[in-house]
Amino acid sequence: FKQAVQTAGGRVIFFYMLMGEWDIASLIEVADDATAARILLGNGTLGNVRTHTMKAFTEEEFRTIIGSL
Repeated sequence: FKQAVQTAGGRVIFFYMLMGEWDIASLIEVADDATAARILLGNGTLGNVRTHTMKAFTEEEFRTIIGSL
């Protein structure tokens, strides 16, 4: 996963091993959503990985979205 992110020109901001419902939590920064999707779908082809993805916005980005309503 980490190598795939780096190969795609992104960076792993954090990567934690968890106890509970989820095994890993990570935050990555990549050029766009399509790049993130390619990385995660590629991991999914391994057969033993399921992902849960959440899109994050900066406060400024979110205020712009809200302002456009």
